Parts: sequence; C-alpha cells; structure tokens
Amino acid sequence: MSAPAGIGESSNYFARVFALVLTSLTQLVRPPSHARRAEAARRLARQALLMLAIVGMVIVALMVGFDAREIGLMPPRGSPDLWPVRILTEFGKDTYVLWILALMLFAVGFVAAALRGASQARLLSLGLRLQFLFFAVLVPLLAGEILKWIAGRGRPFVGGQANPFNFVPFAGTEAHASFPSAHAITAFALAFAVSAVWPRARGAMIAYALLIAFTRLVLLAHHPSDVVTGALIGVVGAMGVRYWFAARGLGFAIGRDGAISALAPGRLKRVAHGASAP
Repeated sequence: MSAPAGIGESSNYFARVFALVLTSLTQLVRPPSHARRAEAARRLARQALLMLAIVGMVIVALMVGFDAREIGLMPPRGSPDLWPVRILTEFGKDTYVLWILALMLFAVGFVAAALRGASQARLLSLGLRLQFLFFAVLVPLLAGEILKWIAGRGRPFVGGQANPFNFVPFAGTEAHASFPSAHAITAFALAFAVSAVWPRARGAMIAYALLIAFTRLVLLAHHPSDVVTGALIGVVGAMGVRYWFAARGLGFAIGRDGAISALAPGRLKRVAHGASAP
C-alpha cells in the first residue's frame, strides 16, 4: 500500500532541506582547496599583525590618557533624554543580529529546497552570503567573550569611581564584562562582512558601526578602549572568516597577490548551486 501523495511530497521536501543543510555544513569544514590560499594567508597575517600593532598602541594610549576623562564628558547615566540612544544601541546587540541572520538563513534554505534551476541558484547564492555574514559575526564574538572573561574589566563607575584599571580577571560577572565591547565587535564585524560582499554598502555600514560604538560611550556602558578593542576584534575576526570561505572557494576569489574579493553574482550563483544543490 503506497503512502498518500501529500505525505510523500512532504517527506521528499524535508529530505531536500536536510540535504541542503548537510551539504552546506560539509562544504564549510572541508579541507581548503584554493590554489592561492597560501598567498591569501600570508596577506591576512600581515594585515592582522599591522592592525594589532597600530590599534594596540591606540588602546594603551586610551587606557592611560583618555578613558577616565571621557566618562566626565558624557551625560549622567540614566538621563531620561537618552532614550533615542538606548533604542539605537539595540541595533548592535549581538543576540539580535545573530538571530536575524540565522532566521534569514533558515528561511532561504526552506524556500530554496522547494525550487529548482535558476531560481534555486539565486537563493542559494544569497544563502551563501548570509552564511558568511553569520559566521563573520559569530566567530569574533566568541573570541571577545573569552577575552571578557579573562580580563574582567569593570564597566565605568563600577566600584564607585571612574577607574579604567579596575580589572578583576576571571570575574565572570556582567559588571566586569566591559573589555571588549560586544556591541562594537558585532557592529564592526557586520560592517566589514557586508562591505566585503556588497562593496557599495561600505559607507552606510561604516556609519552604522561608528554610531553603535558612540551609543556605548554615551550610555557609559564602556570605556573608549573597550570600543576600539571590540572594533579591532570584529574586523580581524571577520577577515579570518572571509579567508576561511575564500580558501574553500565559497563566495570569494583570491587574486595572484593574495587579495580576496567577492565573486561576481553570476559566478557566485554557479558556485552556490554546484556546492549546495541536492
């Protein structure tokens, strides 16, 4: 006795969804295969070390000479006229950004499983971009959470005074989770990732990241050095994720000099369809 047509179609659809998810995860963890991945790795290492050296000096200078002074320039904590800033800062909250990207990614996967041909290829190419955006934010956030726990830096006025050197390593409390800023990590990682995929959005995304960083200072949630450190971790982490994708031929091309650039839409559709279609 054969199963009803509706049940058979439903099980076949969910089998395609499962195949898309499995293939997508498999291609992310497969060994790198790009012929110029070594050049890209060397270029990434040089860029990351240069950024760490320059921004590291800026962070130390901020801690020593400006963090405590900046607190006095901000409005008092809890001022009622700061409500627009409290709304704006939520757009950089890590859980919100990750959930939105995850839901968009799942929605694309469920719809793509019901399509075929060019329509599916277009959705899969979008899914590949969303996958990159998700991990470009998640990976630096995980690194930032480890650093928060290790450093245990007190937020402004924790302890009753503006002390930028209030460190209690491994405290594991919200009051001592100031360094680095998770909002800054999220905003700058997302800004870099979106700009890497859609270069025309670079100006808007830089403005978004700077605005989120500014809200954290105005609300006295972080010291300036927390925000700058978060920005550094966000950008370097997203750069590392971009290399991971490029080394596996996923969404990015690697030039002869090791420079990584986004694939053209037509090539990206072919890559996504070939790698992900069941």
